[in-house]
Amino acid sequence: MLERFVPPHPPRPEKPVATWRGFFGERARTSVYGWSQRAFDIDYLKRDILGFRVHILLDPALVQHVLLDNAANYVKPDIVKTLLDPIIGSGLLTSDGGLWRDQRRIVAASFSPAAVEARRAMFVRAAQEAMARWSAGRHDMAAEATRTTMTVIALALFGGDARLTSDAAMAHIAAAIEGFSEARMLALLRLPQFPVTPKGRAGKRGQVFLRKTLAEVVDDRWHGRVEPDFLTGVIGALRQRFADAQARALAIDNAATFYLAGHETTANAITWASYLLAAQPELQEQLAAEAQAALGGGADDVAERVPRLRLFLNEAMRLYPPVPRFDRQAVAADRIGEHDVAPGDIVSIWPWMLHRHRKYWDDPDAFDVERFAGREGRHRFQYLPFGGGPRTCVGAQFAIAEALTILAHWLGAWRFAEAGHDVRVAGMVTLRPKGGLPLILRRR
Repeated sequence: MLERFVPPHPPRPEKPVATWRGFFGERARTSVYGWSQRAFDIDYLKRDILGFRVHILLDPALVQHVLLDNAANYVKPDIVKTLLDPIIGSGLLTSDGGLWRDQRRIVAASFSPAAVEARRAMFVRAAQEAMARWSAGRHDMAAEATRTTMTVIALALFGGDARLTSDAAMAHIAAAIEGFSEARMLALLRLPQFPVTPKGRAGKRGQVFLRKTLAEVVDDRWHGRVEPDFLTGVIGALRQRFADAQARALAIDNAATFYLAGHETTANAITWASYLLAAQPELQEQLAAEAQAALGGGADDVAERVPRLRLFLNEAMRLYPPVPRFDRQAVAADRIGEHDVAPGDIVSIWPWMLHRHRKYWDDPDAFDVERFAGREGRHRFQYLPFGGGPRTCVGAQFAIAEALTILAHWLGAWRFAEAGHDVRVAGMVTLRPKGGLPLILRRR
């Protein structure tokens, strides 16, 4: 019987915190910080934030209405498009309507089960390249996970292009993501996106670097200067559907979308999983034994033979969803449950709170590796690590197979131990450990 373990989460005041507090201190830097105890008990919350009316849905049935039952009425919010446009433009993540459907059809085949199967060897290669860099001692597993998933995306989608796995690329990506907190503030205040702090300026430089680099990557494929790969296929399909100027712009937008979203979320899932392994040594040894046995049957398809590690990953993403919130904007008036929604209202969906809601989970803040062994009584929109409805993440199965393969290989050869670091959550767009995740690594 494993000992009950409650991993860290931000403190929760008894009473709701004033909305204006969200613009100062840790609440302005970490989206999941400052929610009250009440938020994990109620089904719905409404807030008015600088002229934006926001409906926060904390009932899976209400979430289903927005993401599935009346999904056509809820699009990506204008403010989100303003924030993300400098990086991913009108790619799959931010587009709506016919443009979204066209792009979804173009990329869906590349993330089919058969396509994922064909890329398993790339997951193994990235995992092994990471381990080849390691020596016994202290390592930042957040950085290791990021470099590894960047390698996977570069291999699987961009022909292993070295420009996408350089130290410069890693630094600029981190800066671009960190800069979102300032960009969000400017967007809420309806101010131009001119960064004013060093972090904001670094974020802008990161955006410029990424767009310039990815434009070069696209142009190499556009003009046939490199061997065909996933991006080459996307470019070809876009050129059949759109005029050249729009096709090139959308190719860059989608290259940025899959490069950023494709590695960042999976890196965070692996990072938090690494922490949860280090914090539970007995469970880690059990999962390592399973991984070693599975690896004996083959390296590439090991993800299919680690059922308990899969349960572990599901629970890790419940407690630390890589994307803790996502939003929609109402096109027309609607009624969600007992709540009236006007055109232009924002609807906010929080996996962070849904995954820890006391009404829907037993002992929700505790880690329970067996929690996902059965699905009895669980609402389909209660657990949303990859979103839900028609816009469920197109790369979900790819990400799961990738994370399980990497974790199985790492666990089979290395032991993770805590390094005395105060682990805290951080981030406005994705959920990262603040200051990285130093762990002690030892060979098995």
